[in-house]
Amino acid sequence: MDDFRAVRIKKGTLSRFKVFSRKVGKSYSHTLDMVMDFFEWHGFLPSERFEKSIGQEIIKNRKRTDAVIAIIRDIEKNQTLPTIGMMQALFNQELDNEEEADDFLEDMIEKNPPKPYPVFDGEVMVPRIKYDRLEEKAASLQTDLKEILEKVKVVKGSFGKSYLKLEITEGRLERYKLDSNKPLDYLKG
Repeated sequence: MDDFRAVRIKKGTLSRFKVFSRKVGKSYSHTLDMVMDFFEWHGFLPSERFEKSIGQEIIKNRKRTDAVIAIIRDIEKNQTLPTIGMMQALFNQELDNEEEADDFLEDMIEKNPPKPYPVFDGEVMVPRIKYDRLEEKAASLQTDLKEILEKVKVVKGSFGKSYLKLEITEGRLERYKLDSNKPLDYLKG
């Protein structure tokens, strides 16, 4: 059985709590637990002031979410699609020059054909220095990809399917992670 303790509460507050507790819970302890769980679960503080209802808070949050979605769509339309178009042009040019392709990659492409990216219809004028930086970065990425693919080994599972094992050091993995999180500064002027 639980231990009970006394808490000093003002008379007016106690009478309000008793009325509230009759509406909500089985006992005073149960009601107080439910109230504390509500605030902890939703991340609210009792001292915070809300609109008239939580429904209005939800509507306000939806408006914020819609604004974020609009910003992301604008970024995708004005920045990502032109970049994808340039990258496609670079990689398509590289692939046309290569005559020999890896059987493993061909099988993977046949099984999982790449989804087409939306093609940017407009003509993009890129300063020569940005273009050169983009070419350098693409060459660097291609070299890194080749190095990674050389380190991939197929491991035959004794009980299940075979799986791929990447044999690189933790330091190199961290370097790749850091490189993938870098902003695309080479595209800026």
